[in-house]
Amino acid sequence: HPASALAPVDDRWERIVDGACRIFWKLGIKSVTMDDVATRLGISKKTLYQYVTCKDDLVGRVLKHQEQSYQCDIEAVRSVEKQNAIDELYAITTKVAAHLKDMHPSVHFDLEKYHPEAFRTLVTKRRTAIFRNMSDNLERGIREGLYREDLNVPMIATIYLARFDLMFEGKLVPPATFNVEDLHWEIFRYHVRGIASRKGLDHLEKKMNKEHGTR
Repeated sequence: HPASALAPVDDRWERIVDGACRIFWKLGIKSVTMDDVATRLGISKKTLYQYVTCKDDLVGRVLKHQEQSYQCDIEAVRSVEKQNAIDELYAITTKVAAHLKDMHPSVHFDLEKYHPEAFRTLVTKRRTAIFRNMSDNLERGIREGLYREDLNVPMIATIYLARFDLMFEGKLVPPATFNVEDLHWEIFRYHVRGIASRKGLDHLEKKMNKEHGTR
C-alpha cells in the first residue's frame, strides 16, 4: 500500500525496527524474508506491512534508525568531560568495534548489491559524520599537544575515512581472514601512532596497557 497509508511511528514500530535491525545484523539481509522478520518478532506479516511497504523500505528505515542510534552513541562519547583527544578516539573506537563485532559478513555486500539506494544514503551520511568527527578530534589533539603540530587535518581525516571504507571491501579484506573488530583496533593504533607527538605516544601506550594489556 502507498506510503501515505502507513501507520504512524509509535512504540510498536520502534520495537519492530530495533528487532529487524538485530535480525539483519545477525543473519545478513538477502537471506532474510519479510516472513522471517515477522516470525522472529512474533508479529503477523499484516502488522509488519502496516508500517512498511516492502523489504527495501524496511531495510532503508532500519539503516536510518541504526545511523541515528550510532550518532547518538558517538555524541554521548564526545560529550564526556575530563577526557583528551586520544581518550575520546579510544572511546569511539570501542563503540564502533562493539557495533561491528556481531555483524554478519554479508551485510555490507547485501546492502550494496540489493539495496543500493539505502546503501548510498548510509555511506554518504556516515562518511560526512566520520570526516567531521575526525577533523574535530585532530584539531583538539593538536591543541592539547597530543598530536603533531604539522598535521594536515583535512588530508589525515580523508586518509582515516579511506581506511574505514577499506574495512568493508570484501575482496581486499576478506572476513574469513580478518576479524572486523580486531581490524578496527589495528586501524586505531596505526592511526594514532602516525599522528601522535611524543606526549601522545606515551599516553597511548599507557591507555592501551591499562585497558587491554597493549591489546
